[in-house]
Amino acid sequence: MHEMGIVVQIVKRLEQAASDNGVNKISSVTMELGEVSGIVDYYLLDCWKWAASKSELLDGCKMEIEVLPAVTLCNDCGKTYGTVEHGRVCPYCGSENTVLEKGNEINIKDMTCL
Repeated sequence: MHEMGIVVQIVKRLEQAASDNGVNKISSVTMELGEVSGIVDYYLLDCWKWAASKSELLDGCKMEIEVLPAVTLCNDCGKTYGTVEHGRVCPYCGSENTVLEKGNEINIKDMTCL
């Protein structure tokens, strides 16, 4: 389960942002997870609950998750398409010369401070 390692990094970044901005308490955080990031959202939330309860800054902090759709670009025809629906093969021209453009990321989108 790599979600715990991800949560540890999220906590570190939130603690740094709070320190940089004089924040004493964070009540919620919104995460953006790419559709093909490989992160299991309910594992992430479970790890989050445990980690947040160990931090005075984050105790009781809610985590919201927004899923970002995966989009693939075809290098041959230049069109983009939904990765999950079509995989690596372009539905427009049949090429396998494609690259994942977005949908693999994890971002801290927003945090609400008290």
